[in-house]
Amino acid sequence: MNRLSERLIFVVSVWDVIVQDGGGEEGSVTVANPRLDYYASRSTIVRVDRSQLLRGTLDAATLAVVTEQDGYGYDVLRRLRAAGLSDVGDASVYGTLRRLYKAGALTSYVMPSDEGPHRRYYGITDLGREQLAEARVVWAEFSRAMTSLLKTKVEVGL
Repeated sequence: MNRLSERLIFVVSVWDVIVQDGGGEEGSVTVANPRLDYYASRSTIVRVDRSQLLRGTLDAATLAVVTEQDGYGYDVLRRLRAAGLSDVGDASVYGTLRRLYKAGALTSYVMPSDEGPHRRYYGITDLGREQLAEARVVWAEFSRAMTSLLKTKVEVGL
């Protein structure tokens, strides 16, 4: 274990807080107060990182797009961006399509294209419809909770 230059706090459970201090013996660990404390010297949130939000929702968004109409990779990307997900990356969409296909949520077929090489189209399967239905319920619950939390006024006294 390397020496730590700063003090790290790990919350193990509601009852134990472990403090690991690099200033003492290498790897020394002591149990602090038997209550849950949270320590943060400063916030790590500078701005909301939309890419992190996309990472957790891209499967559902992709399934929703191909529910309406089958699509090939770039078409799915274009429709996601048109729906407001302008930050979504090409590689993310292509990887998501392949992963959903391998998982059985999408079907795939190849069609010739007038504009170049053939295109691989993706359509939703019954399993994909089930996953999308579940994602809609989960998203509605999560969205309600976040909307409620973000409307809450918090006063911080220093």
